[in-house]
Amino acid sequence: MVREVREILHGTDWCEVILCERPENLGLGRSVRAGVTSVLEKHDAALIFEDDLICVPGTYAYLSAALEHYQNDTQVMSVTGWTHPSVTPDNITLDPYFDGRAECWVWGTWARAWTGMHRSARELLAECKARHIDVYRYGADLPAMAEIELARNIWAVRWLYLHILRGGLCFRPPHTLVEHIGFDSLATNATDGRQWSNPPLEACPAIPNQWPEPIENSQCASLWKQAYGGRPSWPRRLRRKLRQTLSRWI
Repeated sequence: MVREVREILHGTDWCEVILCERPENLGLGRSVRAGVTSVLEKHDAALIFEDDLICVPGTYAYLSAALEHYQNDTQVMSVTGWTHPSVTPDNITLDPYFDGRAECWVWGTWARAWTGMHRSARELLAECKARHIDVYRYGADLPAMAEIELARNIWAVRWLYLHILRGGLCFRPPHTLVEHIGFDSLATNATDGRQWSNPPLEACPAIPNQWPEPIENSQCASLWKQAYGGRPSWPRRLRRKLRQTLSRWI
């Protein structure tokens, strides 16, 4: 299978292709971090498309325009083509908006924003706590993911906490331009897509004539808490802490 994929890529002639062929499988987290870091060492910005995500025509141009427009605005740390009705504010019409929780499905960023991704999610989480930043602001799934990041070789949770630590924003479209087609029982990192299945994809919106100011929509944090839960009660936090401590001892 690996050989067949490489042969297909080597045969691509409709665009310039630069291949990085590794002797071993790095797994999800190490692979994404190494790949994006390598690209951003050579380029100011990048868009990342994974093989199990499909987009409507115009998505690349739409996100490229956003990257170009906000390239010098340090508060904007990333762009994405994905959103979902359950986490899209109800005052959004045809214009894009900003969210304090970043995304990992068809997304882009700049070299300036990627700085700091060498630190683990647990380190970033600890610094957020030291600065009295609410680590549950965008959902209770994030602290839990930070604890298993290295063991599970995942990566996106540290990207999300890097945004939260810096007060960074993610640019989102008014409706999703992206659908995930990798949900199945054999998938390694996306085994159940029922919660995040989207309505049929709509056409890509026009590139804005007037771009929105980088201000987070006031509904975003509460919508993520509705989706994933907020700060647990102190008995639950105590039980979780005990489980984590016992797990480390074992």
